[in-house]
Amino acid sequence: MAVGGGPSWDTWLVSGACGAAGLLALHSAVPNGIGRLGSLLETFLPWLGVAVPVLGCIALIVRSWVGLLACLAPGAVWLWMFGGVWFSSSPGPYDLTVVQHNVADDNADPAGTARALLATRAGLIAVEELTPAAQPAYQGVLGASHPRRAVHGTVGLWSAYPLSDVRPVDIRPEGFPASWRRALRATVSAPGGRVAVYVVHLPSVRLGPTGLASAARDESAALLGARIAADPAGRLLVVGDLNGTVQDRGLAPLTSRLHAPPTGFAFSWPAGLPVARIDQVLGRGAEVTEVSALEATGSDHLPVLGRVLLR
Repeated sequence: MAVGGGPSWDTWLVSGACGAAGLLALHSAVPNGIGRLGSLLETFLPWLGVAVPVLGCIALIVRSWVGLLACLAPGAVWLWMFGGVWFSSSPGPYDLTVVQHNVADDNADPAGTARALLATRAGLIAVEELTPAAQPAYQGVLGASHPRRAVHGTVGLWSAYPLSDVRPVDIRPEGFPASWRRALRATVSAPGGRVAVYVVHLPSVRLGPTGLASAARDESAALLGARIAADPAGRLLVVGDLNGTVQDRGLAPLTSRLHAPPTGFAFSWPAGLPVARIDQVLGRGAEVTEVSALEATGSDHLPVLGRVLLR
């Protein structure tokens, strides 16, 4: 019943359900010019699905059958967009396992973190925020099983397979110092064939009163996207902390050239209460068939493990 001639519960619930469905389906129409609101929405886009049970419970409490029926709209849109990710199928065949982790430059137990990564039995172990002081700890744990190593600045790759053509990749946004070195490329001779592997760490983003500050990250993503486009490798992986989800349009110059895993949310950040996967394993000509987040280490990120089919 409406009070004082105001909108009824039916009206409020139908409006809420239509609003949630609209934001899900038309998220790309949300402008990014002011505070990068579009990118902010896309970072947490799967969580709009929470509106369905919330609105549904309210509809049941107030006995609004119209409101309950309206919840079908955002529910259907959410399932269309994320159902395949949510209802993951059994893991398919794969040739290569890679684990990537922002290990945190203030990690108090790098050796323990290295042991956790080693326990995954991944053939490739990529890390970001690797400090000079922590390098010996990682090498001491990983060196025997992963004797090939590539390090550039604060990113590193330990491999159980031969590495070749190791080179730094410059993805510095304008105005960043030469000491900012966060990307490398190496060719891995894996059992299923050769694959180019990029280990990257894009600039951080900040959420403040004016919105999402992501200009430097977006610029770095565009630089990396151009390098990927020019890379002649038939099989290629990009692993690392992209400081954004694959839905975030700010990363489109990069992610539009790569394929994301078809299953698994694998939320990786923040480690205490993960709400988004900003740590990625993406492929081109190499299919990432599965991705999963692992248990917490001494970092504020969770490690992310991907299984890769080399076509």
